[in-house]
Amino acid sequence: MSSASGTTETDRLLDGFAGYLRRERGVSTFTVDLYVADVRRFLAGRGIRELSVLTPVDVSHAVLDQVGAWSPASVRRFGCALRSFLRYCFLTGLVQRDLSGAALPVSGRRRSLLPQGITPAQEKTLLRACDRRRSRGRRDYAVILLILRLGLRANEVATLRLDDMDWRAGQLTIHGKGNRVDQLPLPVDVGEAIAAYLCRGRPRSATAREVFLRVQPPLVGLTRVGVSSLVAAAARRAGLGVVRPRRLRHTAATDMLRAGASLTEIGQVLRHRSLGTTGIYARVDVERLRAIARPWPSGTVS
Repeated sequence: MSSASGTTETDRLLDGFAGYLRRERGVSTFTVDLYVADVRRFLAGRGIRELSVLTPVDVSHAVLDQVGAWSPASVRRFGCALRSFLRYCFLTGLVQRDLSGAALPVSGRRRSLLPQGITPAQEKTLLRACDRRRSRGRRDYAVILLILRLGLRANEVATLRLDDMDWRAGQLTIHGKGNRVDQLPLPVDVGEAIAAYLCRGRPRSATAREVFLRVQPPLVGLTRVGVSSLVAAAARRAGLGVVRPRRLRHTAATDMLRAGASLTEIGQVLRHRSLGTTGIYARVDVERLRAIARPWPSGTVS
């Protein structure tokens, strides 16, 4: 609807958005003009009142629809503009929840899903590089399998203690970044690998409570560097080049995506604080991201 002066509701909304960018965000005039143009494109064909029923899926598709018609840089800028606009709409009460996180970043620089992951065949080769006839091999096998299945960080593996293993419930207690504590299900194959190490590989120690210990004295728990080193050594034996725990963490996300897990489910296993962080894992594969966006739930990640 237009007023007598020819100013539409969309114009007034975008004027308010531009003012917000300049006053609250300190955005340059040049960038403000670009953001406003991007948001105007987003609003084309949508009434202002439709913003109140906007869903995360609508937002995701709005970004994905730019792919193919615009350059990667333009698509990335469109996503930034849309995130800022949706945050502005939430702050001003136009929408009841902050949907800015649904505008996932998309990059056209790479086409692989997770550039730093390894393939299923490489996973098998890596695990076979651990000689489970020996104590060291049983330990290394359990560590690598744990990271591949649950995406643990090296420090989380190193700090895993015997008391964190709830065999009856089939759960692990993980002590993560920022003093965060989470319970994760213990996959059967991981549980069997850890049990084999504890029964027939872990050195006897009256004081050490860490699950994974050094093979040679002093019999203390592995450090973060020790976990990284054993992964790298197994990768060299397998002929895979340089592989670190973080790459195996990426691989865990790849495997979950391949199995049909949603971004929400992957974020919960990897213990991300926001869905936007999980979205980074999928941003380079537009077609896979398009498929994942369809069942995106309306709630937020806990």
